[in-house]
Parts: sequence; structure tokens; C-alpha cells
Amino acid sequence: MKELSEEDKKALEDIEKYGCHILNVLEDSEHPNFSYSIGIEKRFNKPEMVIVGLKRELAQSIINNYCSRIKEGEDFVAGKYYSDFLEGFEVCLIEVAQKHYEEYFGWGKWLYKNNDFKVLQLIYPTTDGIWPWDNSASESYLWWQRILNEEGKLENAI
Repeated sequence: MKELSEEDKKALEDIEKYGCHILNVLEDSEHPNFSYSIGIEKRFNKPEMVIVGLKRELAQSIINNYCSRIKEGEDFVAGKYYSDFLEGFEVCLIEVAQKHYEEYFGWGKWLYKNNDFKVLQLIYPTTDGIWPWDNSASESYLWWQRILNEEGKLENAI
């Protein structure tokens, strides 16, 4: 059996201590930056969370809030809006399609040893209140707010 790296050990320690480990992936030419959890499903049997396009610090804070609320017994449902994740804005949660796991969730695949875990994506509006499914959504906003459901768009996500 392969020995665990220091990064692997840190991830497992965070999951044990905090309920999850958060990974932050930097923007490249094909993808906006994104952050996601691993360990929530392992510890609490609830979906992991991914946030695409928000600054690392804000995304980590939201994911930690999500994990804490799950620890306290709260349930979150795909397709539902929530007003208490981003101050002043509602957000919507959608279920991520497994076809995106290979590209986005390498550490999740490592932890769970396969694709047998669920991930919810937190979808947020612009500061002007424009959602990705609004006709007035700009191309740059749609690039930053990648939609990771089956169709890659929100018409059928909520």
C-alpha cells in the first residue's frame, strides 16, 4: 500500500477535526478558479460543496458555514434557494453531474476511491442580481459561473 503524502495526511486530519477539507483550484485558460470540499459525505452522509468563480477566502468561508450547518443537523436540497450564505443575496444549490467529477474533483475521487459521492454547486447572482439563466447575463459572468449539472445550464437545474 502506498504511503500517504503530507498533503493526504493533512486532508484526512482536517476531515476528522473540522468535518471537511477544502481544496482551492486556481484559474487557468480553460477554467475559472473554484473551491470544493471533501469529507462531508464521509463524515455526515451529506453532499460535498463546490463554488466556482468566487474568491478563495469567500468560497472557503461559505463551505465552512455549509459544513458547520450540516454538523448541526441542517439539510440542504438541490433546486432550493437559500438567503443566508451570501449576505444580501440568495443563492441556489444544484446537483453536480458525475460527468464533471474527473475534471473537477480529483481529491474527491481519491478520498472516495470512485465517483460514488454527491456534490452540490452553490450558484450565486451578480451584485446586480442577475442569475446565470437571465437573458441579460454576460458572457464573462457565464464563464466565471460554470454550471456543472448534466446540461451545463440552469434551465433544468432548479
